[in-house]
Parts: sequence; structure tokens; C-alpha cells
Amino acid sequence: MKTAVIRIQRSAATGLRDMADRFSSAWHSGRGDGALIQFESPRALFKVLSPKRWELVERLQALGPISIRGLARDLERDVKRVHDDVLLLIEHGLVTRTDERKVQVPYDVIRADFDLRAVA
Repeated sequence: MKTAVIRIQRSAATGLRDMADRFSSAWHSGRGDGALIQFESPRALFKVLSPKRWELVERLQALGPISIRGLARDLERDVKRVHDDVLLLIEHGLVTRTDERKVQVPYDVIRADFDLRAVA
């Protein structure tokens, strides 16, 4: 099962340390434990994963590989807007293209893992 974890990581140093730990674990075990998609703040996360984009990801997971036009038709949205959303989600690693140029979510599970705390 392929899993992606979405995380808010405010500290660049902590993010690099976590990445090094994940790399080391994957290296020693011979397998990766999934993708890590990090954002520097809740604002950055919600700018990328708006409610419409989250719906797009959920629908794409359910449908499997599909053309952008087919996805737009299924979502009952404008093709240009869906295309723009898909490009942004590809840029952030939540969506990929197949060899047939269809789009898909390459993860069985996407988990959000973050804490909201008062900033001191």
C-alpha cells in the first residue's frame, strides 16, 4: 500500500533532520515508507489543498487514471480550472501522469499529520 503523509514543518532544520532519518531508514530496510509532502505553514497547506482540490484528489483516487477532460466532466467543473488544479497538485506530488497522459493519485492512503500550536 502506497501512503503519502502531508505535514506542516515550520522549522527547516527539523524538516531536513526528518528527511535524513527517513532516508536512512529506507536505505537500511531496503524500502521506502511512502512520500512525505511538507508545507511551511497551515496557510501554505490550505492554499494548495483548497476544498475543491481536496475533492478532486478524493475523486481521482476513486476513479483511477483518467483524462483531465473526463475528470472535469465527473466533477462537473470547467476543464481549464481542473487542468490548472491538476498541474498544481502534480507540482506538489499529490497527482502524477501515466504514460498514456492520464492523471492519477499514486497513493492508496493520504494522511495529514500536523499539530496546531500557538506561536511563541
